[in-house]
Order: sequence, then C-alpha cells, then structure tokens
Amino acid sequence: MTIGARDYIDKLLVEKYSQEKVDNHESDALKSKVDANDMLKAMNAASDSYKNMLAVNARLTMICYGVVAKSAKYTPLEEVAA
Repeated sequence: MTIGARDYIDKLLVEKYSQEKVDNHESDALKSKVDANDMLKAMNAASDSYKNMLAVNARLTMICYGVVAKSAKYTPLEEVAA
C-alpha cells in the first residue's frame, strides 16, 4: 500500500498542503475550555427538563384519552342489531 496522490486532485491537494504546519503542541492545547462542573450542571438541567416534558406528555395523553372516552357514545349491542 502506497502513500501519495492517486489522481490529479489528490496531487493538487498534496502540493497545496505539503508545506502546511499542522502540529499544535501548545501548552494549553489539552486544557478544557469549559469547566467540568458547569458542563455537568448544564447536562443535568437538560435531562431534568426532558424528564419533565415526558411527564407532561404522559399526563396530557391520559387526559386526552379520558376526554375521548367521556365524549364517546356507546350503544348497546341489542340496539345495533335491531
């Protein structure tokens, strides 16, 4: 298996980026830009709001089922057959 350009576009890309410096070994490159506790608090808040949304959705579903059931008109089988 060879490394290098296989076609004309690859050759142009190799020529373009052959002199680019890609090493970024700065001293702060591996330090997180976001505090871990802040990230965990944000994730916890998002999960709490999603759990609340699921609970409200389940409650609304049950309320809608109740409204539909109360508004339905049930007829006995004897009246249907007659």
